[in-house]
Amino acid sequence: MKKGSFKKPRFLPVFTPIGAAVLLISLIILIRSLVTRNSYEIVITSFILLLLLILCIFGLWKSKKCKDLVPLWKPPYPMTAASYGGEQTMVSGLDVSVPLFFRLHFIIRGRFYPVGGGAFCAVFTETSIPRGETSVLLKLDFPVSGIFSGEGYCRLRDIFGLFSFSCGLPQQRRVNVRSSPCFGKNIYINAQAGAEDKKHKQTLNEERYYMREYTPGDRLRDINWKSSEKIDMLITRISTDNQEKVSRIEVYFRNFGSVKKLSLKTLWLLDRAKARLSYFLRTLQDQNPSYIFDVRTGSGRWEIDNSEALDNFFEELAGIGFLPPQNEQAIPVSVGELFVFSTACDKKLNGFITSCNPRPVTLFITQPEISAESRYGVASTMRSCAKDSDAKDGGVETLYLSDFLAKNCIPSPRLFKREKPKPLGAHAGRVESNFAGVKL
Repeated sequence: MKKGSFKKPRFLPVFTPIGAAVLLISLIILIRSLVTRNSYEIVITSFILLLLLILCIFGLWKSKKCKDLVPLWKPPYPMTAASYGGEQTMVSGLDVSVPLFFRLHFIIRGRFYPVGGGAFCAVFTETSIPRGETSVLLKLDFPVSGIFSGEGYCRLRDIFGLFSFSCGLPQQRRVNVRSSPCFGKNIYINAQAGAEDKKHKQTLNEERYYMREYTPGDRLRDINWKSSEKIDMLITRISTDNQEKVSRIEVYFRNFGSVKKLSLKTLWLLDRAKARLSYFLRTLQDQNPSYIFDVRTGSGRWEIDNSEALDNFFEELAGIGFLPPQNEQAIPVSVGELFVFSTACDKKLNGFITSCNPRPVTLFITQPEISAESRYGVASTMRSCAKDSDAKDGGVETLYLSDFLAKNCIPSPRLFKREKPKPLGAHAGRVESNFAGVKL
């Protein structure tokens, strides 16, 4: 179902578990009291049953009047995982009167696919709308990046917790959740310069020159008088040698790993690799907005030349999960440096880097958490393999399982596998590593 579409509310019992238990116990006591002729129990159980009947009648009456209610819930954009204070989702369009002893509740339930993987987490969150309010903020947050697909709907409930009535039409939403940001040192690169921007290519009618509007300071002999007369505007010839040059940065995000052995540990490695790629692209664009990024992943290819294109790429990056290892063509040989982002799950990484020779390669790799001594040994191995040793230990970023329960996410048992990803020795001209682990 498409985003924002509606469907008929599914049937849910009007009695809550507590209400069903109260009804059953009251009926049993009433029957027993009638048999034993205990007037005291008859009065109490009759009062309870009468109260249940009144609440049920009022709830059914009001829920039918609100059957066309369309609650509007708008997740924040962009939605970022593990945000400070938690992401707040605005729910509006709740302009309805509620009977005494009743409250309107808004519920969101669905499935969250961590890092775009196949296994999911069950999500359930709920809030009560204060009396007299027409909108409310609902906390909807996730510990890692990924895709959330779910629905939001209203329920009319009494303050005693006995009844819950369907109210209004549910709404479907599909939300991309971006990785929580990572931070590092300043990035300095030697971008591949001299590539022409497509915006400045000459037309088919001009082989040696391209045209632009005259600006003060241009030579008069460069004015194309014939073309200027046709459009009533001064047009200047500019030699192709003077075209603006741009800097292209080629990036490869290798989201390859075992799809059958997905676990929170491997997904966390991919999430941190996404965060590092996002930090890399955002930092360089802030340094020089004229950079053009040629980004390749196992899922496709993007050319990013402005902030809007970069933002769109981040949205798609949130849903990119692991792909099985595959035989791929090497990146074409170029004079520029190639920047590769990968994880320890990428078993064909070294073969790919070797195929890129003699092109210089800078590798950003996310490794599983290991002891400090072992971490130093891995870094030393990388330095011994690097021509320009620049292997770094970026510390350990930790994902806590308790974060899932705190954010109303119940992970699938498939994600609790005991397979431990092993550190991967990487061979590249320059290697920068960071470490990520999962704890209770």
